[in-house]
Amino acid sequence: MKKIGFIGVYDKTDLILGIAKILVEAQKKVLVIDATEIQKSRYVVPVINPTKSYITEFEGIDVAVGFETLENIKQYLALEGEEKFDYDYMLIDTDNYNGIVGFNLADSEKLYYITSFDAYSLKKGIEVLSQIEIPLHMTKIFFSKEMLKEEEEYFEYLALGLKVIWNEDKLYFLLENGDKSAITENQRVSRIKFKNLSNEYRENVVYLVNDIEKEIDERKIRTIMKNL
Repeated sequence: MKKIGFIGVYDKTDLILGIAKILVEAQKKVLVIDATEIQKSRYVVPVINPTKSYITEFEGIDVAVGFETLENIKQYLALEGEEKFDYDYMLIDTDNYNGIVGFNLADSEKLYYITSFDAYSLKKGIEVLSQIEIPLHMTKIFFSKEMLKEEEEYFEYLALGLKVIWNEDKLYFLLENGDKSAITENQRVSRIKFKNLSNEYRENVVYLVNDIEKEIDERKIRTIMKNL
């Protein structure tokens, strides 16, 4: 099982669900864990009888909400001792240090840090990262309106002194290009679709899925997205 961590206070629920959906269509078994304080998945992923903590199935994806540790999830699934999870991937979404520790994201196969350039996303996100005590390799994902050089320079300034080793690759998602309304429509109909998303958004998802699972080549990813 591969553990993939997504860290940051900026909203990333729909992006993670989209990645998970492609992995599922590629015959992978996936658990998405919402370990954020706001728990957006509780409201955008349909569930019949929500409780404080639960796992529900959505579009072939298992989605876990309300858990604080992997051990909590093992107990929920009635796994004993060293019994392993029956998943190919765990995609873990967190916006707080407790989530990083509780799900031991230090041993993740991949770590992505997601932020926009509004003051809250920047400064609160840096506050979370500042609590990390051991060096972690992460890939930066920026949501930006104009992708200004000054924005990234300001981020680098705020990030000085963090115990984070930034990977060379980084991704930019453009804001205000129609993706937000497309995602809202997907939520309304409780479906994960890519046809109505921008080319930039889709190409970033192609990169991320291929980065997470090299065996799924870009052509196959694009075919899956086209069919969804």
